[in-house]
Amino acid sequence: MSMLAKIRRMHFRDGVPLRDIARQTGLSRNTIRRWLREPSASEPKFAKRVSNSVVDPWSEQLRLWLVADLRRTRRERRSATQMYEDLRAAGYDGSYDRVCAFVRNWKKERDAGAQRGAFVPLAFEYGEAFQFD
Repeated sequence: MSMLAKIRRMHFRDGVPLRDIARQTGLSRNTIRRWLREPSASEPKFAKRVSNSVVDPWSEQLRLWLVADLRRTRRERRSATQMYEDLRAAGYDGSYDRVCAFVRNWKKERDAGAQRGAFVPLAFEYGEAFQFD
């Protein structure tokens, strides 16, 4: 149920005062008053806030390191701590947590795009699998 429809119903049908609607919905009275005065019955669309991360200038370098590490053996891969130390040496002044969050999100996006293989059990009931010499 949309918030605007709920507010309009409370005000016009039930006769609830603006102050009580504000108290119940958590919106300000001015917002409720503005929504009730609008002739259209569509809820307003707000632009999404864009916030830049301190890692953004270094994201391409981190992405290149992570892609290069995919080709290496597990033992030779860089840890997030090593990447953080290399970035610090290059002039990065952010925190270790932001680097870890970037690595975590990158791995989640990579895993979401990859298809998982099917599991085929190698244990069969008697008579289901045959061996010929």
